[in-house]
Amino acid sequence: MSRYRWPSPPSTGSSRWRHVVVEAPRVTVLAGGIGAARFLAGLQRVVPPESITAVCNVGDDLDWFGLKVCPDIDSVLYTLAGVEGADGWGVRDDTRHTLESLRALGGETWFGIGDADLATHLFRTGRLRQEETLSEATAALARARGVGVTVLPVTDDPHPTVVRTADGDLAFQDYFVRRHAAVPITGVSFPGAPTARPAPGVLAAIRDCDLLCVAPSNPLVSIAPLLALAEVDAAVRESRARRVALSPIVGGAAIKGPAAAMLATLGHDVSALGVARMYASLIDLFVLDTVDAELVPAVRALGLEAVAVDTMMVGAEGRERVARNVLYAAGFLD
Repeated sequence: MSRYRWPSPPSTGSSRWRHVVVEAPRVTVLAGGIGAARFLAGLQRVVPPESITAVCNVGDDLDWFGLKVCPDIDSVLYTLAGVEGADGWGVRDDTRHTLESLRALGGETWFGIGDADLATHLFRTGRLRQEETLSEATAALARARGVGVTVLPVTDDPHPTVVRTADGDLAFQDYFVRRHAAVPITGVSFPGAPTARPAPGVLAAIRDCDLLCVAPSNPLVSIAPLLALAEVDAAVRESRARRVALSPIVGGAAIKGPAAAMLATLGHDVSALGVARMYASLIDLFVLDTVDAELVPAVRALGLEAVAVDTMMVGAEGRERVARNVLYAAGFLD
């Protein structure tokens, strides 16, 4: 059993801090895909799952032959259920008979979906056609998978991520999967943000938690879509929680995905320090990997607390270790 404690308030005596004793912290994680899923899997080994909420990106969602596919939500659900594929997406040891048959018919197969994965999308789409919201369908999937963490889409409304390129605007999966992230980008936009409303429970999860974590996800296409909703951004800024971000960039490279290339193309510093600059107005503490320990003073110069710990989430033990490191750095673990 983990021993929890409440972190000491800053010497400034900021009124933003609550002074209460908690048995286990209420933790909310702003989540993208694989990096967030692995962090959450480690976190649920340290904190009771019912104390954890994941607010998930839906900008990657797509329509696949009429089915609603939510890659980031599914990566989180599969990983928390312990059935994720070897690469962090899809279902472990899944077959692809449907995809192979579709290919034989001449159908488009650039987005690889396995048979067990397909069942998830059929289930979700069926619930949506029965006029359930995405939040309700996600909760049903979580229950069916035995997931104790509360998994929320950031919004039930359409909120796509659009990647701007020299070839025109592309939906995220078209850019990332179909074109292998090989098309030079000129920007990222979220056209649904002005009208999308936070899903039920999202704002309360951000405002009322004890620890708010920005997962080690792509800042541009995983975290930015969440913050593109003005109410979500305001809730993060107003939250009285301890606010922590983990760097998805280690040693000048992305742990997974196109983050490094996208950051470089759009003029950002491809380093943990560069990510810290992007989050500086939103958080209290920035967590870097030990590989980047020399950047700690520069991060602190931004007005943030900073700590370098092992952030490599290899295997269940590695994920738990990272979660413990973050909780300890944030002051919640003895």
